[in-house]
Amino acid sequence: MFQNLQERLESAFKNIKGQARINDLNVANTIKDIRKALIDADVNFKIAKEFTDKVKEKAVGTKVLNAINPSQLMVKIVQDELTELMGGEPAEFNIAGSPAVVLVAGLQGSGKTTFTGKLATYLKTQKSKNVLVVAADIYRPAAIDQLTVLAGQVGVDIYKEPDTKDAVLIAQNAIKYAKANNKNVVIIDTAGRLAVDEVMMQEVADIKAAVKPTEILFVVDSMTGQDAVNTAKTFNDRLDFTGVVLTKLDGDTRGGAALSIQYTVNKPIKFMSSGEKMDTLDVFYPDRMAQRILGMGDITSLVEKAQMQFDEVEAKKLEKKIKQNKFDFQDFLVQLEQIKKMGNLKDLMGMIPGVGKAIKDVDIDNDSFKGIEAMIKSMTPAERTNPDLINPSRKARIAKGSGKKIEDVNTFMKQFDQMKQMMKMMNNMPMNGMPNLRGMMKR
Repeated sequence: MFQNLQERLESAFKNIKGQARINDLNVANTIKDIRKALIDADVNFKIAKEFTDKVKEKAVGTKVLNAINPSQLMVKIVQDELTELMGGEPAEFNIAGSPAVVLVAGLQGSGKTTFTGKLATYLKTQKSKNVLVVAADIYRPAAIDQLTVLAGQVGVDIYKEPDTKDAVLIAQNAIKYAKANNKNVVIIDTAGRLAVDEVMMQEVADIKAAVKPTEILFVVDSMTGQDAVNTAKTFNDRLDFTGVVLTKLDGDTRGGAALSIQYTVNKPIKFMSSGEKMDTLDVFYPDRMAQRILGMGDITSLVEKAQMQFDEVEAKKLEKKIKQNKFDFQDFLVQLEQIKKMGNLKDLMGMIPGVGKAIKDVDIDNDSFKGIEAMIKSMTPAERTNPDLINPSRKARIAKGSGKKIEDVNTFMKQFDQMKQMMKMMNNMPMNGMPNLRGMMKR
């Protein structure tokens, strides 16, 4: 995500790196490169110029503290301005009401239906809401079927009228159904439409007037850059939406939409998502996104994801086993499963400061663990809990059962022993004994 922009900004900061102090010349060169980086990321020229003018104004003449060098100060100024450009503070998501109604709108192919499923998952699992999703796309033949499948996956009810060709009526009937069945949040998935299609734009405006939603979310495909920003303005003029959702952030995202849309329509980005899995929706934090763009990682989000998956009682049990050097293959398998639930592995590792750049060209996904899992699952329950039982004949059986070579099993077991020793040495740092997985992923 934003790798090219990150590299260009890093290159821009080299103009001032090693300088004793900030001056007009090194600031001018840095600002010029930052502006080029933003424009290359598909940020509107006017926005890029205004942004860099603010950075220049703050940088020129600033007294640098002894503890901060000019390069660090420039990065801090850019970080602060990026945060402000994307909204400053995280925006509140309003789900008050009986029921609260969320209207989802956007262009064709922006990922609205998938987002509807993700939002339903988020509200159900993290906000404990009784959610109803509504199939109000009466044009795309597969839209109702897709939403039905997603609703089944996440365990929420769906309201649909396949034979009705009146989206406003469907939305109104869905609200009545929600009230009768104690649903406290209704998410209406509308048809994708072109901003120039007057009939369809009027339809979504009519739905808004009929159901009076508490939230109107405009879904933006991040990969479309500045075009999406321009379209957002047209939609906002018609709908006055309450927030933006950035989808497909796992793609070849140049960053234009994320950096420009809040400035252009003066509406906050509320959510962002990547991938097709239903648990990959995140609240948008401008400061954290600024850190990611500048290659600083996002430890806060990583910790939050971990806290959502790791049970506190089980974590304490695991910590005790680590301290007693009794961590076994079964424990390791459980930890792998928990890590995989946190999301895309490469994205997670990219949240660690300094790691994102190091692994940008490395192919890492959750399938990287399949070899390890196959070897552990080829062990007997006794072998998993007591690795000392594994002798040469057992290794041969494990290798055959997992489709691996004996050398692979030997290497994995050696790495596991090294990991246990490392974890034992770190026993005063609760849960920081999490294994160094990258070396094992090739097994």
